[in-house]
Amino acid sequence: MKPKKSFGQHFLRNEEITKSIAHSLTLNEENVEVLEIGPGKGVLTKYLLDMPINLLVVEADRDMIAYLKENFQGLKNRIIESDVLKVNFKHHFDNQFFVIGNFPYNISSQILFKVLENRAQIPEMVGMFQREVGVRVAAPPGSKIYGVTSVLIQAFYDTEVLFEVDRMNFDPPPKVQSVVIKLTRKENADLGCDFSLFKSIVKITFGQRRKMLRNTLKQFTSDPDFLQHARFQKRPEQLSVEEFVELTNEITRRRSL
Repeated sequence: MKPKKSFGQHFLRNEEITKSIAHSLTLNEENVEVLEIGPGKGVLTKYLLDMPINLLVVEADRDMIAYLKENFQGLKNRIIESDVLKVNFKHHFDNQFFVIGNFPYNISSQILFKVLENRAQIPEMVGMFQREVGVRVAAPPGSKIYGVTSVLIQAFYDTEVLFEVDRMNFDPPPKVQSVVIKLTRKENADLGCDFSLFKSIVKITFGQRRKMLRNTLKQFTSDPDFLQHARFQKRPEQLSVEEFVELTNEITRRRSL
């Protein structure tokens, strides 16, 4: 079984790392629902099958699906044969479920946003990412890599970089280093503002991240005096999630006047 570039496949061959990923899940009770994304040859799957969980896996590669069916009897009727980005999670999970995986790097950011879209059902995610993507997710305000992904994910999840993984632990070795990160959903799922407007503000301001907020937010208000407030002299990377929420609520109030 050779890895395919079209699926962004790099097979992890370090068993200790694989075991550490599996054991990074927070399992406070037995028989929780877990979805593994991109099991490939099952190097992570075999450890998950030994855990007291209800496991489903989603795999798009037909050759890998055939391999899994032949080598993992425990996966009988547990394989979702599809591209994860096209899967409607509600068709497979009635309640909460955890997400885990050594994610294909070519769709890893899209997987993050799919988790975000389904946050009401996903209390936790543990995944392997390209280092650049993983550290950006957990980057704090003020960091040069703090951006749209950082703000939108951190709005609903506590983020943590668990450990780094050297590229030579893969076959074939990718060109980049990797990290395993963990997202834990915050207890308060209500952001406290209009999320659609919040997301628009975040994306538009970081789209011109070197400009001050007063220059990028003109389209959201017709009151030029409002934009003279000191906070609008900042750039987007200087604002925390909470400050973006406050900014969204201020703009919402101005619009209602």
